[in-house]
Amino acid sequence: MPVTPFQLGVLATLGSRSDRYLAGGAALHHAPDSLRFSDDLDFFHDAEARVAAAFAADRQLLDRAGYEVELAFSQPGFIRALVSRGGEATRVDWSHDTAWRFFPLHLASGGGWMLHPVDLAINKVLALAGRNEPRDVLDLLWCDEHVLKAEALMWAAPGKDPGLSPLSLVELLSRRGRLDAADLARLSLREAPPTPAAVRETWHTLLERATNFARTRPAGEVGVLYLDSHGAARVPTEERTLTEQDLRIHRGAPGGVVPRISDAALGD
Repeated sequence: MPVTPFQLGVLATLGSRSDRYLAGGAALHHAPDSLRFSDDLDFFHDAEARVAAAFAADRQLLDRAGYEVELAFSQPGFIRALVSRGGEATRVDWSHDTAWRFFPLHLASGGGWMLHPVDLAINKVLALAGRNEPRDVLDLLWCDEHVLKAEALMWAAPGKDPGLSPLSLVELLSRRGRLDAADLARLSLREAPPTPAAVRETWHTLLERATNFARTRPAGEVGVLYLDSHGAARVPTEERTLTEQDLRIHRGAPGGVVPRISDAALGD
């Protein structure tokens, strides 16, 4: 899987403490069929005051396991270190982030507590809106195919960042997606990268879908997800009502919300 054996060793050493969770690229690409390797591990805490204490505790664990921990940067709410052993290394960040999310954290085998994949994908939309990183473009294309369609992610993202709208996200993301061969060659991918032309074409189609979706959904539903009777996020169609599609509105909250499963989803 695209989490390297060295990173898996670091994750195993640090264990599955419930006061922090893995997010960012390593969490997004923890799945066996994911696209790229991440060069860092990003741990997040719901309280800024927990960051320094968590780093100190984790540093002791890593020291006892024979890792070298070189502090690279430290400020309130954010610490970065280089963790190395036996000629291998990875960057590890301890950060603060809001507890607001759509779903609760989940415990992943070998990775500890992680953000739900849909929350990871929404974070990727918001990250890409604020920076122009080639890896984020490929990550969102991967999320669009494997997690949830980008139009639904961009529709839900203002629930976490009310300063944005789905159409303003389309505008911001329209400035991305212009990758060249050198951009793609710098990424550590599990397989051969797509061509720049293929990325641009897929990106254009993605933004077109997001624009059409935002213009056809009720404005009062901005910032929500649509879940089916099994609690899975879906993309509703314009032609039928949510009830006819067996979908319901799902809003985020501090700590996330456990999807309510209908009796029909429980089986006979």
